[in-house]
Amino acid sequence: MKHLDITITGKVQGVGFRETTKIIANQMMVQGYVKNEKDGSVFIEAEGDDIFLEEFVNWCNEGPDRSRVENVTVKEGEVKNYRNFEVLRK
Repeated sequence: MKHLDITITGKVQGVGFRETTKIIANQMMVQGYVKNEKDGSVFIEAEGDDIFLEEFVNWCNEGPDRSRVENVTVKEGEVKNYRNFEVLRK
């Protein structure tokens, strides 16, 4: 089990990014949350097995169809044992 803090910049708000992220996370057995930041970026805390997290980060670099991902920053963090994946709204 690994924990990643992921920040995604580009055209990533108002394009269904959070909802699509939740669907992908559930498919990949990734737990945590996704939220919009005031600066226009999207922030994700993701936990899961290495192989699933690697695929999840690969997806984050693409994003949903209407998004335009410019940069993805990934940092390892302390495992918080999330039980599911949520979309946080404010």
